[in-house]
Parts: sequence; C-alpha cells; structure tokens
Amino acid sequence: MRAVVDANVIISASLNRNGPPARVIQAWLQGIFDVVVSPKLLEELERALKYRKLQKYIMISEIAELIELFSLGGSLVEDPRELPSISPKDLGDEYIISLAFSTQSVIVSVDSHLLALSHDIPVYWPADF
Repeated sequence: MRAVVDANVIISASLNRNGPPARVIQAWLQGIFDVVVSPKLLEELERALKYRKLQKYIMISEIAELIELFSLGGSLVEDPRELPSISPKDLGDEYIISLAFSTQSVIVSVDSHLLALSHDIPVYWPADF
C-alpha cells in the first residue's frame, strides 16, 4: 500500500510521539506501507515546521532530520502537473489529491477539507488508517 501522509500528520507525530499520527509514522518506518512524497509536499512540511508557534517544540536540527528522513526514506516522485478531478474546498490541497491519484495512493490527513472528500477518494484519519 502507498500513502501520501499530509504534512499536518507528520507535524502532529513530531509533537506527540504516542498518538495516532505517530503510530502512522511508526508503521511506515516498520515497512507496513510506503510513503509517497514530492518536492511540493516536502516544501510545505519544511515551511510549516518553521512556523513561529512550533519553534519552542521542534528544533531546527530536527526539521532537517525530518525532511531528510522523508526525502530519502519515502518514494520521491515529481509533483503532478494535472489538477485533480475532485476539487477540495481548500484549493491548496489540490496537489495532495493529485499526488495521491497519480501514484495510486491513499491520503492520511487530519485536514477537515480533505477528510470531507473521503466518500469520493481514499482519505483516512490517522487513527482509522
């Protein structure tokens, strides 16, 4: 199985190493599924990890380690060029849907806009994944 793990899940796992997002990452590290990443997803992850509100919880060195872990350990693919046939309410999520479609992957997210599409596409809450 292949999964696009949304940046919000990775960040949640970094902040709480015992919750469902952390268990998703642990399952990936154990080889239970493959993580699909793209340059845009890695850029979003890096940008979000540098938000001021996270600076007291995540060190700069940890950011670099996380980006390296996902870029080297995940299946790195090009950013998709085609827009998805399904439009999310948050247009910033289009690339996640396109990435999942182009790689035949499911999406794991805590984003309510993506989760609202779960009747049309395979999107899972971390605890359900």
